[in-house]
Amino acid sequence: MDKLCVDCSKALAARLLALVIPRTPVGKYPKSASKKGGTLRRGWTAKTEEDAKSGNSSNAADYASSLRIHKTGNAYTVEIVNPVEYASYVEFGHRTTNGGWAEGTYMLTISEEKLKQVAPGVLEKMVLKKLREVCNV
Repeated sequence: MDKLCVDCSKALAARLLALVIPRTPVGKYPKSASKKGGTLRRGWTAKTEEDAKSGNSSNAADYASSLRIHKTGNAYTVEIVNPVEYASYVEFGHRTTNGGWAEGTYMLTISEEKLKQVAPGVLEKMVLKKLREVCNV
């Protein structure tokens, strides 16, 4: 049962990554700039901000399967973190240098809400599959 719960947690984490990565905006810079867009997007599967900047990040499925699942009582928790320093500013919005306000994109917030809608179906399929394996049906 514990393995099933861990597998379900990792499957939901992979689904969340599949939702949040495409929603994450990519900076567009002129060719003359030394910056390269996509650091924030790569951050979802990178261990450090430096990995995200250099492109040393895993694909989402591999990253999700490598995540540690914490069990506390009957609850299983997986933590997905974007290590890029400015991730929260893009998520929730921020002041600009000219005193204005840049609205947040809510990439993670919206993705979490979408995951909440599909999670019961995903979990039901996984539990039914396990029951068929156990019952040899």
